[in-house]
Amino acid sequence: MKILDKKSERVALQSIAEEEQKRRHLVVTLSGAHAYGFPSPDSDLDIKAVHIEPTREILGFAKSSDANDRLEFIEGVEIDYSSNELSGVLAGILTGNGNYIERILGQHILHSSEEHEQLKALTPNVLSKRVYRHYRGFAHGQRLAFESAEFPSAKKLLYTLRTVLTGVHLLRTGELLVDLNATSEEYGYADAKDLIEAKKHGEKTVLPESTRTSWKARFTRLFAELDDAHDESILPESPKSVDELENFLIEVRRTDLL
Repeated sequence: MKILDKKSERVALQSIAEEEQKRRHLVVTLSGAHAYGFPSPDSDLDIKAVHIEPTREILGFAKSSDANDRLEFIEGVEIDYSSNELSGVLAGILTGNGNYIERILGQHILHSSEEHEQLKALTPNVLSKRVYRHYRGFAHGQRLAFESAEFPSAKKLLYTLRTVLTGVHLLRTGELLVDLNATSEEYGYADAKDLIEAKKHGEKTVLPESTRTSWKARFTRLFAELDDAHDESILPESPKSVDELENFLIEVRRTDLL
């Protein structure tokens, strides 16, 4: 929470408390530019959550809610909240969905629970090389957007770098690290700090054409590092300990019904 100013922190916690009245959160994590280490004054608060639908509603006639979203300005702070139900999140983690993995293992937790602590211990055991597809696919989309933009933004370039280097680190070490300040230093892209400084001027900060040309030339090497990390990864080809994850889900459902 220290990465947020007092006003943003208060608004974030207020929003989470309001959403908690509607659904029980297993975890709420701060994502986006603030978590990735390159916020600008106009960056929104990207709040990602996992919630637990009541077992009775899942089993009964009530229509359960798998996903919930909220986008609004509160006291001048833009809140972008989204939450997904536990079952779909666990299934996504098994397929290598980095979005869901980052909600569970993220460094900037805004709200936690006993179930989250349990799941945080289980999740590293089910990570696999399947995460490669998620991180490469998302980074490729950001790369294309940056390369084809009429006005190339620092944001698109930073998101490309962040996504690739998070994937590289996860595949090589099994550790989730989303802060570009840390990964860029470790993997030889320390000059990303110049881009971070540029983005401090705003979300839509446009980079010089020379900067786009320079980074386009480096993308081949950058993505090759992700490919190599996949080939040399310490992670297994497919998830292990799947039964433990399923048993966790069943226990959550059983306990909630009692």
